[in-house]
Amino acid sequence: MDEYHSSDTNALGFCLLPSELIQSILFSLALPEILRMKLVNKFLSYLISDKDFIRQCNLRSRSATWLFVYKKRWRRDAILHGFSDQSNRWFKICIEDLIKQVVFYPDEDIYLLTASGNIFLFASNSQKAVIAVNLVSKAVKKIPPCPLGPRGTSSWRRSGMKLVPESSDSGHFRFLFVELVGNSPVVFEYNSETEKWQCREAREGKGNFAGNDCMFLNAHNAPQESLVVAIGSEYIPPLILRPRFGNREQQASWVNVNDRRHVYGDGHVMIMRSRDQRRAKVLCSIEVWGISLRSGNWEYVSNVPSEIVEQIGKPYGVMIGCLEARNGRIRVVLMSNCEGSWDIIWLTYHQQSGVWNWVLLPDCKMKGANLAGITFSSGLSLT
Repeated sequence: MDEYHSSDTNALGFCLLPSELIQSILFSLALPEILRMKLVNKFLSYLISDKDFIRQCNLRSRSATWLFVYKKRWRRDAILHGFSDQSNRWFKICIEDLIKQVVFYPDEDIYLLTASGNIFLFASNSQKAVIAVNLVSKAVKKIPPCPLGPRGTSSWRRSGMKLVPESSDSGHFRFLFVELVGNSPVVFEYNSETEKWQCREAREGKGNFAGNDCMFLNAHNAPQESLVVAIGSEYIPPLILRPRFGNREQQASWVNVNDRRHVYGDGHVMIMRSRDQRRAKVLCSIEVWGISLRSGNWEYVSNVPSEIVEQIGKPYGVMIGCLEARNGRIRVVLMSNCEGSWDIIWLTYHQQSGVWNWVLLPDCKMKGANLAGITFSSGLSLT
């Protein structure tokens, strides 16, 4: 009883502070913390719901980049773990009550596909459905099956999909993915406002895409040659790109060795080389290449400095990754597992300055857990 009384007293004392000071304190918090503060009492709810506060808060929060990790199984641990590059700790976001609105099977496995803004997309394996969740408005809906029919979780490729929220704070979004249909890449796009799918077949040829004005979706990933679709304006047909490494020596160097892993995303590929260490592997080098819009081939971008690689090079048995390129920055996350223990590495490359940063992450407490999705996201807001 004393604990609850102390909590109420602290909340009352906080609300007696000058409004300008309260706003300043709230602006220093991450968005999940602000949403929790909104539930404390009516005064804080009123303050956080103010239009001017929302506008200023959104300007700050939308500049943050988030890393979200989701673990199996949702009935036992229906929690998203989120970390922001503007914070220093992991946030736990419970989604169990939201997911239960559309998933009724007690043993169902849910996988995190992708996220952007306030929208998160999950895949249900047994129902072969995609579920859209708005963490702020608490809206949950199943996306109608695409023209290819219901798809299991193994059908989705992270590098072959893109979630694009509408900028009008309407809660609507577009979901795009590319798939080979009869050996031809086809772009499927869902619009949440019309609740309809549309299809566009990609074509061979040259385009005049500006790097910041198009998105890249990978239809097929291979070290020898990838098949990537560049999507620009809705009035321009998607363009087929087949990036290769520039010469035979480079192709042989990157393709014929078994100690390399590739991670694709946003028109880039990250190449990781490892060496054997007892019954595990250890990272030796990491390079990033990007698609040249002049030649259509892979073009060297940068390599992670050796001193950073040495610090992050822990033994691993299995490693997966996620890559995004946005606003002049290339972000990479590597998740490795060694004997049941997970390690998460976040690296950011600033293209203008040519500088790599290692974002230090506290322990996410995933030992013994099964990973059920990882994604970068940005644009979280109060609306």
